[in-house]
Amino acid sequence: MIDFSLTQEQEMLQSLAREFAQNEISPIVQIIEESNNSEMEPWDFSKNVFYKGSELGFTSLMVPKELGGVGGKCIDLAVVLEEIGAVDVSIACSYFNLTAAMSLFVSRAATQEQQERILSFVKSGKPHLFSAAESEPNVATSDMFCPFPNSNIGMKTFAAREGNRYILNGTKSSLVTNAGIADAYFIIARTAMDKPLHESLSIFYVPGDTPRIKFGKKTQMIGWKASHHAEIYLDNVPIPAQNLIGLEGGAAKLLMLLPEVAIGPAASYVGLARAAYEYALNYAKQRVSWGRPIIEHQAVALKLADMMINTQAARLIVWDAAVTAETSPQLAATIKAPAAKTFAVDVAIKNAQMAVEILGGYGVTKECLAGKFLGDATIGYSCDFTREVLRLGIVNFL
Repeated sequence: MIDFSLTQEQEMLQSLAREFAQNEISPIVQIIEESNNSEMEPWDFSKNVFYKGSELGFTSLMVPKELGGVGGKCIDLAVVLEEIGAVDVSIACSYFNLTAAMSLFVSRAATQEQQERILSFVKSGKPHLFSAAESEPNVATSDMFCPFPNSNIGMKTFAAREGNRYILNGTKSSLVTNAGIADAYFIIARTAMDKPLHESLSIFYVPGDTPRIKFGKKTQMIGWKASHHAEIYLDNVPIPAQNLIGLEGGAAKLLMLLPEVAIGPAASYVGLARAAYEYALNYAKQRVSWGRPIIEHQAVALKLADMMINTQAARLIVWDAAVTAETSPQLAATIKAPAAKTFAVDVAIKNAQMAVEILGGYGVTKECLAGKFLGDATIGYSCDFTREVLRLGIVNFL
């Protein structure tokens, strides 16, 4: 028997996340969205709601109980992120999902000593924001999928072993999430320049106060206004050898342990798709044309029906991926998680576009949310790999 219903505990978690998102996050998002100050730092407004959400357990949902976490499942995170994503997808992805996913990564891939040290904040109850740095200014992140055994292809950030430490040099692109505001970073670097990329990538845990690490100015994007992205400059940055996660050259295999990295954003984009649909539906019931609400016009009604169908389909594919992450992590990582991410983003973009169309002239004004939905949705197309790269990767495992 296949059961698509949530447990009573998950329904309570869903209600908690929805109430938190609407009461705590929504007012902050409104302030950020209405600001015309390009120098405004969104983290100054977002940090308090991130701290409150962390205290509710949203960033430690999947961390094992013995490490101080909730010990929940991926579906629990998906439920929470849909609710937060419905209010603001950038806060859901940048702050909550990234920290939750990297905390889970440590619990799976790190040594016991590393787990207790890096995740000590979970037991202490002190909120901790994580960042993960992959992309580089002149190197496509999609190179990580390149099958060619050419050592010249791929990222150039290099970690040289010197005794009991590594020295990191390189630059990470202006699209690194939380760069400059995170408490700690997971930086991917080469540990051998004479080997193909998939054999030479390593992951390092780098505290935010590490010497000789610098950050660029905040990147201005067409959406995700509540998030923070910037370049990272690594100039002979010293990293203790004990901060290497896993083995040298083992990053590619370790990342296969984490389908939640893609499932989290997918769930967040289901939230955005749902929000766009509900916003357009409410408008269509109130807006009058030819003496009747425009929802009674077939052209509008058909769009709304498509938006509802899109949202339901996206939620089901995300939930399926989330369940598979628990039962068959490799299947989830190679096929179902990337499929969920690409499909959910596609649906969010379609729903946002139809919301703009249903609102007509108001759809392109800043006083309405349709334009925000579209800008935020479009960013999902290229973050954490483009839909083309992800789908080409899926084919390799069919």
